[in-house]
Amino acid sequence: MRSIYLHVAILFILVACSDSEGGFGSGSLGTDGYQGRGFGQNDITSSTFFKENVGDHVLFKVDEYTLNEVAKTALDIQANWLIENPGFVIIVEGHADERGTREYNLALGFRRAQSVQEYLVARGVSGLRLKTRSYGKERPVEICSVERCYSKNRRAVTILASGSS
Repeated sequence: MRSIYLHVAILFILVACSDSEGGFGSGSLGTDGYQGRGFGQNDITSSTFFKENVGDHVLFKVDEYTLNEVAKTALDIQANWLIENPGFVIIVEGHADERGTREYNLALGFRRAQSVQEYLVARGVSGLRLKTRSYGKERPVEICSVERCYSKNRRAVTILASGSS
């Protein structure tokens, strides 16, 4: 349990230093399908705590699905929390910015979600708990045709659902 506090502290430091090309989040994304079993941010076993303190997403560069070092650090923290809290099924959603065709962006979103899934499994999270889906460019968090918005939409989001796999 002590390790989760250390990881959260590291996360806050990294968020403060991260850039828009590969940073990760502290829960600013609103995502459908988000379910929690706890009672909020102070319950370290809740999905709310996960989203707001551990971080629920990683960002990607244009047309990429490989994880950079900032994303890997964020996913290491996610993996530790997920291993310590086995009561959740995990859905990794892949997203893309508005540029490109619908089909291209669905495929890119899937590859992004798959990269996150493979990384979490490599870090010890049971693959039986993980599912992936892609929304391509269909669910942007920012709508505008400038890099500031594009960079927020190129993401993979880790969604927690109560229940066993």
